[in-house]
Amino acid sequence: MKKMIFFMTGLTIMFSACAQTQPVDSTQTNKTDSTMSNTINKTDEEWKKELTPDEYRVLRQHGTERAFTGEFYDNHDEGTYTCAGCGTPLFPSDTKFNSGTGWPSYYAPMNDSCVAETKDSSLGMVRAEVHCAKCGGHLGHVFDDGPKPTGLRYCINSISLDFIKK
Repeated sequence: MKKMIFFMTGLTIMFSACAQTQPVDSTQTNKTDSTMSNTINKTDEEWKKELTPDEYRVLRQHGTERAFTGEFYDNHDEGTYTCAGCGTPLFPSDTKFNSGTGWPSYYAPMNDSCVAETKDSSLGMVRAEVHCAKCGGHLGHVFDDGPKPTGLRYCINSISLDFIKK
């Protein structure tokens, strides 16, 4: 029983920490591949005017939506997932798969220049955080436990995305 209580307490702490936000470090969020042109640089006030409060919390403050609640978690339509901040095409629907994590997951982005990665050392672990290469918006994280052909799992917040149906 003590082990179960300890385990449940740990899960509660972990999930509440995931929902907390972190301020945007502009040196990381604007890290882009040299092939991505016309990067977008806006002030916090400009972003706040254009995004909903929840979009701002995730895209600009590195927040996380709760698992299994996002609009695109269970979307099976054909099309393209784009950045909710700037409209950049990010993930084709044919790379989406059910990872069982509660967030939309993809094994590959549209191309190598549409997303950027930075080191995330929060929550007592080191992960690769994924950003839109054009506007620097926080999308989620990428892990090396995905399916073939890439072996990658881009675990992305639905609220960071829009969808253009084919």
